[in-house]
Amino acid sequence: MTAPKQPDLGALREAIERIDEELLDALRRRMDLADDVARSKLANAAPFRDQRREDLLLRSIRGRASEHGLDPHEVERIWRLVIDMSVARQQALVTRQDTTPLRVGYPGVEGSYSHLAARRMYAGRSGGVLLTGFDHSREAVEALRRGEQDLALLPIENTTAGSMNETYDLLAEGGVVITAELVSQVDHRLLGLPGAKLEGLREVLSHPQALTQCEAYLRERLPWARAVPDPDTGGAAQKVRERNDASVAAIASETAAQRFGLEVLARDLQPASDYTRFVEVGREATPMKPGVPFKTSLLMVLGDDKPGSLGEMLQRLTLRGVNLSKLESRPIPGSPWRYRFYVDVEGHAASAPLTAALDDIRPLTSFLRVLGTYPRAEGEGSHG
Repeated sequence: MTAPKQPDLGALREAIERIDEELLDALRRRMDLADDVARSKLANAAPFRDQRREDLLLRSIRGRASEHGLDPHEVERIWRLVIDMSVARQQALVTRQDTTPLRVGYPGVEGSYSHLAARRMYAGRSGGVLLTGFDHSREAVEALRRGEQDLALLPIENTTAGSMNETYDLLAEGGVVITAELVSQVDHRLLGLPGAKLEGLREVLSHPQALTQCEAYLRERLPWARAVPDPDTGGAAQKVRERNDASVAAIASETAAQRFGLEVLARDLQPASDYTRFVEVGREATPMKPGVPFKTSLLMVLGDDKPGSLGEMLQRLTLRGVNLSKLESRPIPGSPWRYRFYVDVEGHAASAPLTAALDDIRPLTSFLRVLGTYPRAEGEGSHG
């Protein structure tokens, strides 16, 4: 009896590759249609996500998958990724539009370091940018969640004063993702009314982070002056102008001095080069250009308080070759002595090593969320 002919493995692989090419071509055509959908939504002021329609689509997909003899749950998982890609493509089109101004919110007033960072990051965009300052980061993020802003640019950490906890807490609340980062050098100036003298100062206003960064200068050169926290460096400069009191000064940027008609009373307030990292956040992730180094930010809560849980999580990341660039803990409100962990790692969340690493650490956590994947900032910004 003649043995059945064995399938030609090479021919089978070629057939699979042809189907893969067809799938990629279909996916490209679907993404092209997503651009047209985005233009239609912009023209009709329609929201980018319609949860009810997505739920109906996924229900239909599950049924059709079963009819084709496929696992409906696995097919739904794939389709959710396709939908996320489509929404990200639509969101990216907004930022590429030549005729649509990009609406960007930031904490502070004109002349604040957040304003200077936003101006540097978005200047030159052909469609223009509408920068809006808010009193606090929370207000900027809430406006973003309501759809009144397209993006928000928030300070998240400083090389001298450490992390901005408000930004981390806002990220934990959800509804936004990190889409980019910017590292900008901070050069503080001591600003006062024209003619003011150092020996005549009694109060120095600034953001708590700036006061911390310049603490040594204030202690050594102005020990008699009271440091007064203010929500914003630019706002502190504005208050000095409004109060019209030569005994009051502000720590802010040189741009703020020009903006509010103040005089630079002192430079070199920091002991060394000082940098602030800003994160751009949006409502949806946006497609990333290939070939650039990526960073991924994670938020997790460990599943128990067993000794060594954190160490085991870090070890599993290491075993997968994932490089950790930051680990930050924050208390969980209402849960004494329990903490959230914010983790920055190198690599794209969809890459094989990081996907495997997340699968490895997920059993150790009671909560795990990707806060965003974005191009890693290279180099530092110019003086402000």
